[in-house]
Amino acid sequence: MKYISLSIALSIALAGCQSTALYQQDEQEDNQQIKSENTAKPSEIHRMLVQGIQQKTIETSAPIDVAELVEYSNVWDRIKNNLVLDIPINENVIKHRNNYLKHPDALNNLLKRSEPFLFYIIERLEANNIPIEIALLPLVESAFNPYAKSSVDASGLWQFIPGTGTHFGLKQNWWYDGRRDVVASTEGAIQYLNYLHKFFDGDWMLALAAYNSGEGRVQRAMRKNARKNRPTHYWELELPKETRDYVPKLLAIIDIIERSHEFDIELYPIANKSVVGTVPVNSQIDLNVAASLAEMSLDEFQNLNPGFNQWATDPNNATSFLLPHKNITSFNEKIALLSEKERMVWQRYQIKQGDSLGKIAQKFHIDIDSIKTINKISGTNIRAGKHLLIPVASKDGSYVLPEHLAVASKTISKPSKTKKTHIVKSGDTLWDISKAHKVSTASLAKWNNISTKSTLKLGQELVIWNESSSNTITYSVKRGDSFARIANKFKVKIKDLEMWNNLTRKEYLQPGQKLKIAVM
Repeated sequence: MKYISLSIALSIALAGCQSTALYQQDEQEDNQQIKSENTAKPSEIHRMLVQGIQQKTIETSAPIDVAELVEYSNVWDRIKNNLVLDIPINENVIKHRNNYLKHPDALNNLLKRSEPFLFYIIERLEANNIPIEIALLPLVESAFNPYAKSSVDASGLWQFIPGTGTHFGLKQNWWYDGRRDVVASTEGAIQYLNYLHKFFDGDWMLALAAYNSGEGRVQRAMRKNARKNRPTHYWELELPKETRDYVPKLLAIIDIIERSHEFDIELYPIANKSVVGTVPVNSQIDLNVAASLAEMSLDEFQNLNPGFNQWATDPNNATSFLLPHKNITSFNEKIALLSEKERMVWQRYQIKQGDSLGKIAQKFHIDIDSIKTINKISGTNIRAGKHLLIPVASKDGSYVLPEHLAVASKTISKPSKTKKTHIVKSGDTLWDISKAHKVSTASLAKWNNISTKSTLKLGQELVIWNESSSNTITYSVKRGDSFARIANKFKVKIKDLEMWNNLTRKEYLQPGQKLKIAVM
């Protein structure tokens, strides 16, 4: 039995609450620009409570597990009560914080996107002694979109470029890209962050800046300041505009979460509990089959497992899937009943001397167009020694191209450009505008005959060119399909379906019938 006195801890907490009340009054007077030095943060109160509990233990039959004493119903309380990073009174932090607060719905949409992964990331960071709030870094890096890709080929939640990803153990090949794999990339980010933290002698601000622009660039900026007898901490360094905004954006989000009640913003609720787990698979498996075993749609399955480049896992490497806890038992039970051969709907065929697409199609009882679509072949030339991916024919010799592969193997038409005009508003930067319109800062500067370091003026008009393309897929009609059902599935109009295929909606669709569909 445990006997614990909390009198000292409670008195500290009450003192902190009084300071907080004073702080709220000061902030109202200063229009939320100045933070009182006497404020006791919730995280400080939490630490003092824990220290008080540990120091005033009178009698205990077993060591006290602090984690057992504090339970959080949501991740935001867990984060705000365990903060490590200091948030300074800084013009750039305040600017980004106010910008987020002006668009609470947009911020909550970002927070909502983190829901499947945030608890998992928090647990992994805590286990590796990394400040818990750095779990929010993907909000700044990728908006928690695992498919996000930058102009410099950075990819995934944590935005690894190919070289850095390889250095930190993220496999990248034709089948798979570990930079997009949530579990693998989080482990890579942990290694990278710990390396940078050690490289900069325990300074998290410098480590975060280097995560964005590289340790070499940050180190050169520090040496330049040192030669001029200037401070070498993050806030004094001459860094690229993107990096100067990078850390303040993260701190702004942390500040909003820490003081959400003061800012009167209701954060999208995310429970402080594990919702996903990993399941190992020791053989190649078709993703459609895996999704079916997990009792999930293919879209749901791929949203949790975005690291796969193709429709199946790598045949040369074991893998694991991230699945909701409620689906794991079903998956394990069903996959145990499948032989390795039954887990694949495809096979890899090595082209032999004298082979042609026609011969291969005849050999495997499929049509030439399917082979060309699957392997992204535009002509008819093939080379001996190369490999083709071949779908396995069903018993009746017919084959229907799986919908997910049909969509992934689009024939892309020549892009057409559309012109937009952006009017510069207060707080706008080239980097912010480029992110919003999914273009590079270099392109934005080039289109407007300015430098990437130019200062934007209020009311300035910027030209933005966006490329759009029409992607044509071939869809095989399934039993029960109708014009309306197919149009709804691909978010197109029935009249367009009719036009693309020279049909009318009055005609009866036959299972196996091929339809052309242009999707944007």
